[in-house]
Amino acid sequence: MSEIKLPEGSKMRNPDFIFGVATSSFQIEGDRENRLDTIWDTFCAGPNISDGSNGDVACDHINRWQDDLQLIFDMGVDAYRFSIAWSRVLHQDGTINESGLRFYTDLIARLRAANKKIFVTLYHWDLPQYLEDQGGWLNRSTAYAFAEYVDTISLRLGDSVDAYTTLNEPFCAGHLSYEAGIHAPGKTGRKNGLQASHHLLLAHGLALQVLRKNVPNAQHGIVLNIHPGYPNSDKHEDIVATQIATEYLFYWYIDPVLKGKYPEVMTHIAAEDRPDIAPDDMAIISAPIDFMGMNYYTRNVYRADGNGWYEHVPPAPEGLTEMGWEIVPDAFAEMLINLHNDYDLPDLYITENGAAMPDELIDGKVADQNRIDYFQSHLLAVDKALAAGVNIKGYFAWSLLDNFEWALGYSKRFGLVYIDYETQERVLKDSAIAYQNMLKSR
Repeated sequence: MSEIKLPEGSKMRNPDFIFGVATSSFQIEGDRENRLDTIWDTFCAGPNISDGSNGDVACDHINRWQDDLQLIFDMGVDAYRFSIAWSRVLHQDGTINESGLRFYTDLIARLRAANKKIFVTLYHWDLPQYLEDQGGWLNRSTAYAFAEYVDTISLRLGDSVDAYTTLNEPFCAGHLSYEAGIHAPGKTGRKNGLQASHHLLLAHGLALQVLRKNVPNAQHGIVLNIHPGYPNSDKHEDIVATQIATEYLFYWYIDPVLKGKYPEVMTHIAAEDRPDIAPDDMAIISAPIDFMGMNYYTRNVYRADGNGWYEHVPPAPEGLTEMGWEIVPDAFAEMLINLHNDYDLPDLYITENGAAMPDELIDGKVADQNRIDYFQSHLLAVDKALAAGVNIKGYFAWSLLDNFEWALGYSKRFGLVYIDYETQERVLKDSAIAYQNMLKSR
């Protein structure tokens, strides 16, 4: 097993650079009976999950959280990024579910006692089903319901949290969920996707106002994901298609937050498909944030579709992760440097980076050298961006545990820790040991 090594003199070796691991509530917690149903519970009940599974048990983290935190402590990370399940902490009438909230306050207290930094995500896609029954993110009132939830919970958690993230990847919660139909609730249509995405961004802005008031000493931000776009050829139409695709799929979320406007691709969208935007919305959405989380996994390649739009070009079959994604660390560095050059960025955190690999438990071990190589190459990309002046403050590996991988169920493993879903046994993969050794070497 080779190691993960930080370059000599790298800014990642500085004591103030944070290394962490990340998870999300629906993917690991289980314990469905003690929370409200979510859109993912409903989605799992239909023919939507590749292995027919659901999140009812997942990694049984609700019952095993102390053991899971010990894994984090043993690994030696500085921070833990996790999400709160809206459906676990609030009843439908908006009052607090005290037992549900106690799970998180106990978790936070244990992390604080161990001197770990706490990054809380307030929405990682698991909308309560009763809100979806009222229109979900297509209903503007859901943005205000989110702000009320954030108000209630942030008043209780207060300064025990170092950093609050409003949303994780609104691209997935908007585009994949309401336009492409790949994620819960499985709706389709361009108008639906753009309207849901706008209401998600509005929810971010409204929640930010609440967080500034309730917990002024914490850091507040949003987590976005970008798959940087590359043209399939040097033809003008492929270059234009790549610009359209990247703006439509990814800059659609960063431009409103940092520039207070949607990108130019809006002009390519028919009037009837454009989102309804109230006069003050963009000012609310673009209020200053303290940090931006950036999730990176791969790049996208595009070509013109012949109708003034784009189409994806599938990658060559070699050298892919189990998700079928190219491993392109150079695109990661280039994306970070381009963002630095094109935007007035707040502090940046790499809030997710990792790879699904064909892990096998053999004689009590998981020899995932391919994942070690992935982390090594992508940390070198972060180092390259840091050397170019990009203001990156930390890096979180995705994910701590193998978990429920949304529409792909339990068929894909991203974890540093292997989960035997029959017994719930936890086994440190070689990548976890390499990450641990890298952290000790700083």
